[in-house]
Amino acid sequence: MELLVTTLTIFVLAIFVGFEVITKVPPTLHTPLMSGSNAISGITLVGAVLSSGTQHTTLTTVLGFVAVVFATINVVGGFLVTNRMLSMFKRK
Repeated sequence: MELLVTTLTIFVLAIFVGFEVITKVPPTLHTPLMSGSNAISGITLVGAVLSSGTQHTTLTTVLGFVAVVFATINVVGGFLVTNRMLSMFKRK
């Protein structure tokens, strides 16, 4: 029970810190920052695939699959935003 409370506390604190960090980023830096975070999303995708592949219980398999879907959406969306941003700087 103590481990659950500690883990939940860390999770809630990470949410607050993440929110504060993201809201302080100026709009001009937001797109390059998000395109740079695609590597982190790729690592998340690998972790999600590993988690869903272990198949310890049905819950871990389902949660792993959901994590794979969300991480894939994040990676693909990040690459689309990066592609659009880079196309703005191409010569016509």
